[in-house]
Amino acid sequence: MRLSIAVVAINAAALASIGTLAFSPSRLSQLPRVSKSLAPQTEEVLPAFSSKSNVSPSSAYNRPSHLSMGYKYDPKNSNIFDGPLALTKERDACGVGFIANPIQGGEYGTHKVLQQGLAALSCMEHRGACGGDGVSGDGAGIMTMIPWKLFEEYRTENVPFPGVGMVFLPQDEGRRNSIKTLIEDVCRDNELEFVAWREVPVDESVLGPMARDAVPAMWQMVVRPSKRLEDDADRLGFCRSLYLVRRRFEVERKKQGLWWDDDDNVVYVASLSSRTIVYKGMVQSCILPEFYLDLKNPDYTTKFCIYHRRFSTNTVPKWPLAQPMRVLGHNGEINTLLGNMNWIRAREKSKGLPASSQLEDLVSYESTDNIVQLCNTQDVPDVLEPLVDPGRSDSANLDGVFELMCRSRHRTACALMCLVPTAYEDEPALADNPEITDFYRFHGGLLEAWDGPALLVYSDGLSIGASLDRNGLRPARFSRTKDGSVFVMSETGVVPELYEADIIEKGRLGPGQMINVDLWSGEFKDNIAIKSEIASRHPYGEWMERQRRDIPKMEPPTERIYDDETAMLAQATFGWGLEDIGMQIQDMAGGGKETTYSMGDDAPLAALSARPQPIFNYFKQRFAQVTNPPIDPLREGVVMSVGMTLGKKESIYKVSEKGARLIHLKSPVLTGTEMTQIRDYSKPDNGGFKQTILSTRYPLEDGPEGLEVAIKQLCKAAAAVVRNGSEVVILSDKAADKAELEYSTYIPSLLAVGAVHHCLIDEGLRMDAGLIAETGGAWSTHHFACLIGYGANAVHPYLALETVKQWWGGERTQKMMTAGKLAQTTVGQAQDNYRKAVENGLLKILSKIGISLLTSYSGAQIFESIGLGDHVIDTSFKGTTTRIGGMSLEDLAKETANMRPETDFKKLVNYGFYKPLPKNGEYHANSANLARLLHKAIGMDKTVSFATKRDKVPNDGVKPKSVADYEIYQASLESAPLANIRDLLDFDSDRASIPLEDVEPIGEIMKRFCTGAMSLGALSREAHETLAIAVNRFGGKSNSGEGGEDVLRGIPLTDVDERGRSPSFPHLAGLKNGDSANSFVHQIASGRFGVTPEFLVTAKQLEIKMAQGAKPGEGGQLPGPKVSNYIAGLRASKPGVTLISPPPHHDIYSIEDLAQLVHDCHAINEGAGVSVKLVSSVGIGTVACGVAKADADVIQISGGDGGTGASPLSSIKHAGCPWELGLTEAHSALMTSNLRERVILRVDGGIRTGRDVVIGAMLGAEEFGFGTIAMIAEGCIMARVCHLNTCPVGVTSQKEELRKKFPGTPEHVYNFFEFVGEEVRVLMAHMGYSKFEDLIGRADLLNESEKQMKRVEKTQGINTKPFFSGVPDSSEDRSFLRTVNGEIKDTIVHVNKFSSDLDRRVCAVPEIMKVIKENTGEASAEFDIINTDRSTCAMLVGDIARAYGNRGFGGTVNVSFRGSAGQAFGAFVLPGLNVRLTGEGNDYVGKGLHGGEIIVVPAEDAGFVHADSSIVGNACLYGATGGDFHACGRAGERFCVRNSGAYAVAEGTGDHCCEYMTGGVVVVLGSVGRNVGAGQTGGIGYFYDPDDELEVRVNPEIVKMQRVVTREGEAQLKIIVERHVEKTGSVKGQMLLDNWDVEVRNFWQVYPPSEAQNPVVTNTEYETLRVSASAPDGEMCFLPAGAQLNEEQTARCAD
Repeated sequence: MRLSIAVVAINAAALASIGTLAFSPSRLSQLPRVSKSLAPQTEEVLPAFSSKSNVSPSSAYNRPSHLSMGYKYDPKNSNIFDGPLALTKERDACGVGFIANPIQGGEYGTHKVLQQGLAALSCMEHRGACGGDGVSGDGAGIMTMIPWKLFEEYRTENVPFPGVGMVFLPQDEGRRNSIKTLIEDVCRDNELEFVAWREVPVDESVLGPMARDAVPAMWQMVVRPSKRLEDDADRLGFCRSLYLVRRRFEVERKKQGLWWDDDDNVVYVASLSSRTIVYKGMVQSCILPEFYLDLKNPDYTTKFCIYHRRFSTNTVPKWPLAQPMRVLGHNGEINTLLGNMNWIRAREKSKGLPASSQLEDLVSYESTDNIVQLCNTQDVPDVLEPLVDPGRSDSANLDGVFELMCRSRHRTACALMCLVPTAYEDEPALADNPEITDFYRFHGGLLEAWDGPALLVYSDGLSIGASLDRNGLRPARFSRTKDGSVFVMSETGVVPELYEADIIEKGRLGPGQMINVDLWSGEFKDNIAIKSEIASRHPYGEWMERQRRDIPKMEPPTERIYDDETAMLAQATFGWGLEDIGMQIQDMAGGGKETTYSMGDDAPLAALSARPQPIFNYFKQRFAQVTNPPIDPLREGVVMSVGMTLGKKESIYKVSEKGARLIHLKSPVLTGTEMTQIRDYSKPDNGGFKQTILSTRYPLEDGPEGLEVAIKQLCKAAAAVVRNGSEVVILSDKAADKAELEYSTYIPSLLAVGAVHHCLIDEGLRMDAGLIAETGGAWSTHHFACLIGYGANAVHPYLALETVKQWWGGERTQKMMTAGKLAQTTVGQAQDNYRKAVENGLLKILSKIGISLLTSYSGAQIFESIGLGDHVIDTSFKGTTTRIGGMSLEDLAKETANMRPETDFKKLVNYGFYKPLPKNGEYHANSANLARLLHKAIGMDKTVSFATKRDKVPNDGVKPKSVADYEIYQASLESAPLANIRDLLDFDSDRASIPLEDVEPIGEIMKRFCTGAMSLGALSREAHETLAIAVNRFGGKSNSGEGGEDVLRGIPLTDVDERGRSPSFPHLAGLKNGDSANSFVHQIASGRFGVTPEFLVTAKQLEIKMAQGAKPGEGGQLPGPKVSNYIAGLRASKPGVTLISPPPHHDIYSIEDLAQLVHDCHAINEGAGVSVKLVSSVGIGTVACGVAKADADVIQISGGDGGTGASPLSSIKHAGCPWELGLTEAHSALMTSNLRERVILRVDGGIRTGRDVVIGAMLGAEEFGFGTIAMIAEGCIMARVCHLNTCPVGVTSQKEELRKKFPGTPEHVYNFFEFVGEEVRVLMAHMGYSKFEDLIGRADLLNESEKQMKRVEKTQGINTKPFFSGVPDSSEDRSFLRTVNGEIKDTIVHVNKFSSDLDRRVCAVPEIMKVIKENTGEASAEFDIINTDRSTCAMLVGDIARAYGNRGFGGTVNVSFRGSAGQAFGAFVLPGLNVRLTGEGNDYVGKGLHGGEIIVVPAEDAGFVHADSSIVGNACLYGATGGDFHACGRAGERFCVRNSGAYAVAEGTGDHCCEYMTGGVVVVLGSVGRNVGAGQTGGIGYFYDPDDELEVRVNPEIVKMQRVVTREGEAQLKIIVERHVEKTGSVKGQMLLDNWDVEVRNFWQVYPPSEAQNPVVTNTEYETLRVSASAPDGEMCFLPAGAQLNEEQTARCAD
């Protein structure tokens, strides 16, 4: 029943007063199915359907109800969750750590170590989560040495250390006995003496309901080694046998058919070893020892304990997925998993023994050694279980590869160095250790990094250690004590009774760092020691010197390869358009940057477009959100690299010199000169890298069928040449001349690369050669990402480089250079600029998914296809998710042919894919014509504004709204070309229509409407405030966006005159008393712009921006010209300086970190719900489950077509998926996981009509966001110049003269939303539903429209049924619409649990309450604190800010704490609140600090050197806007990131100190990591550097450094250090002061250009000098010009 309400007859008189919609009989007679084309208009007039009408659709027409069902729930045949398990079904994060004491307890260790490990596990409960029942844990476990006292009866003199396995078995006794028999048989067949089964004592009564329903039977097995291993003293051979035999179990199980299709099918070996054992399960931390009774036995002794608490985004209990795994405990996510698995498959298939018969001996020392080093262990499923499998989690797959490497004579630390390498290039810390750099350079060519955020704790029973990912995106602290114990933990303070006096060292793992403990000698090795020892085992540097060949960046050729006519023909055949040259090539070649654009992507999906599209456009880039962080390529590019390799790759399991024989490419984008150099390396005397060029062209006359034939021939040829020794294969679509272009066509380069890549993998040849794509079809950064992502090692974009030369030589370009509109360049420099733009674009695309290295991105296939059929996917893109089907190979061949121009063409086609064209271009939904139609409907006269005649016309120029014109607006959308997936859908109701008056009031519907998160800055004040006022009027939810808001907007208007004017908002018209400009939703984004205590407490809902539809995985962008003084003031930044928010990774490393930020928000504003904004992508369902479990109240799903004020063009076009897919997946996953009742789902992205709203509701949404269309409703004319600050109607400009031209009023916006609401009501009446909530989640009321599916030829292969049939049937059970207690969801918010109990106690102190109430006086209190006390002081801050705002508090509150504080200690502290912590803090100390002071000092009896030890964690003072901070010890990574006003002192920091800083002062009295001052546009840094090591650690892109050269600078620095000593008793600070005249010369001052005239930097005149962020009265504390502070002033500032 496609209710197309486009053209209807109007009863103008009836509608003028009530503004409702009317329908003509002819229109309704077309029901139940109406095409999208316009229906003929009738002359008959029908009274309006309104609450006042006596006529109903059903009574007027007696239309029989359709009474059929649309998408029927069919989970078995649905592809809604298709994809690797680690992407779509199971993502996790956690708390992890280890405790080791190899010295005490002798050979068996002690029970104390186990007790400490279990206690630490319990103290990280908040880093885990529970299932849908709220009781069953997501997983907790430990790995220890085998507790030999428990197994004493199974030990003998000859075999004191048998193999012990922990096995999960079916509960059914018959099944269990069958599996036991199988295991025993396999062991005996492989000469292992099976000794016994031991039933593990457990107590199932302690389990939650879901865990209890799924719990396996827990048994242990004991085996002894073969007699052939009698000489195996170190048990290495026995361990290899156990490893290989374990991989036989599952193979034999499948052979014997012992597989059951029900829940009692779990057969899993958690561990099988003669050294280690794993106890784990789907339990909460504290339940683990209650369930496994062994863990309470005093005889359970051990030298070490790895512990792990899991936070899974999936809530269906799966016991095997708990951790630790067999060798690893992993906190993180592997972003490159699919590529890693492909490369492992390729590597395993190509190496080693050819026949499975040679795998039969799994016993002898030599045989097992040979197998694990050389043999095919992945692709012999009849012998060994596969090494990697997409059905396992990322942690399990990494554990499998790591375990094999450890068995193949790699030491554990060495294996992990290979798999998760550090960012060694230009790393100052490795300057004195070239052997470590050589190790990484060597192995980087052999093995693709398993890239992503990760804290990895490992043990093989011989040693234990921990390692951090290259970007440091997981917290890791460690302590060493006098008794030889080593403690590693995700959070400090988790081990009870760990006394400061016993600690000899406190530290943290920095990015890429590792520590290792020998479990037998007790030797502790730090990062450099362990890595240097491993790297020195082979002469890697010498090997590379002899074998390696390099391709540096070389001068590109200047000569043309085609004349202009031939070049244009080539461009046309590859799908180039005029926009590609005029926008992309010009910006990339002229400025070295990608094109920046605005307003989002409102063009049709490639699969729905009537125009031919390059195949690249059928792929959407995946991106990181929540479960792992994106990387910041602009400011943290030091950890990233685009280097690639060519050649044959040797075994990763057996190291030799041959592994160094590779061609290393500085860039994956090759010029003609570099291609020549590569050919030169084929000469026998210059490397002998044999090469072959394979053409991908074929005769045009072969027709559409010829494409598949050509692909098969290409793959066959590629396999043949590689077998024949070619090490470089070039796939080229280059035509020699115009004639070849005319008679031939080509395999699209992406199809060719993908097909050959997978063919070579299947043939076991992929590791023997590198692939170069020589193509004319790649020019955008997205094109390069696709080619590399599907297997190319490099790309030679010959036609793009030819086009650059053509563009450079053009008359227009030369004139622009002469006129100064373009920078003067040579033709070579233009090509270099183009390559630079491509490389930076690639880094941005990599960073979006959290990948650092292009080598890891290669073959990783991190895309989703929209519009390609299964056969295409199977041919070239195996493993890629495609959920709605689409194009066949023949379709693609036709589309390629359709790009060919007419024979007499004179210029390229302008397709209009980016900018709308007046005619003949691609359709754009948000056109200027659409804006005109809507403006007419809502009564807008754009000639009326404050710049013209607003004060001279009645009602501020607002004309009466027109239903007729609104219906014409609808008609323009209904008759438009297909653009979105929802355009393919019809309504298919299950009941008869009802009278309109029976439908709930429009107000109930409109309150579900929200505005998009458009920031003040992207929008003008007029536009931003008008939207908020309008939406607040009807009870909807306005959104601040990420720019903050003026505190004035928090006060309802009471000063509006009869003309609708307010002195408070003189720039607005159409106001009413009682209006509020305060946005309902206040957004917290990665830039933290405008986030202050008052901003947080005045919100009714707080939104965490994880991603933005137009550019997911990237931060917001505000061009410098739009940063006016007013905007800079709100954002605490510098006027005129471009603001690019970092991607959300500084305090959201993972799901548990998002949970922490949610916790922060709930702490400071308990009455506000918290929403989390996500963007549609495959796998969003499992992410949404994690967000729900993190206690978010609302989850927003944005479509990839969302609007933006400024974004790279490739991001707008190629990242993010339609909301129809993401919303459906999220709703379905939440339903399946019993989490749907916990959250409200909101959707936005291109929603323009009531029909969009109803479809969104049926797919699961309860609220609906309107972005671009809401801007149009207040006057936007779609000029698409938002990023240029030149909006002609002042909607998106900060220029005063343009803002005066703003035509909108709140009434215009209100009119639009009222139209949409009434449209929804009419649709509900026709569907037969009176209450809107009854439509939510009812996908069964939707179906495909046969007529729509036929409108565009290439949609014939699209099939939406497999996807939408996966929506759970909720037609009967509607309980998900209420909370578990039956309450309406939007009236209930989650409340922090035990982790805020301490905060509640602080707020309840009578003396503190009195000071706050009276706003005067002073109160003090002291408390003990532990690591589970989180966001401490945030609730107190909220109480103060609600009463007095940011700076109105007149009292003083002093709160002291003793112990180890949990995350976000001192969050949002404001003036008048002084906080002191004696002990240590974790991550995010002082997050959002706004005033007052925070002091952190060690315990008085601490046994370690304060200045050398970590005292606070990562991202401290993130987003601080004021206040003073002093830490007597070292801070972690990203200290003072986005600080805009705090004055902070630490005694050392990790990497990225002062990142994105825009104000304040930072003093560091010790060493720092690298990348200091990256993105710093304001503020001053002082760094103590007696060894002159700082220069190589500073990011010189923006900041400069100098010694402290001014008297004022020295005075500022000295006063701050003096205050630091006074506040903390710092020994280091006092040492500096004692020898100040000498030591001050060892300080560097780091500053950005905006501070160049600051008196502390340059000798300039000034009146006052600031030395503290705030004084007791909340005022700024200054030093008079030219003076030193006297004692009284010093005390005042110190106070």
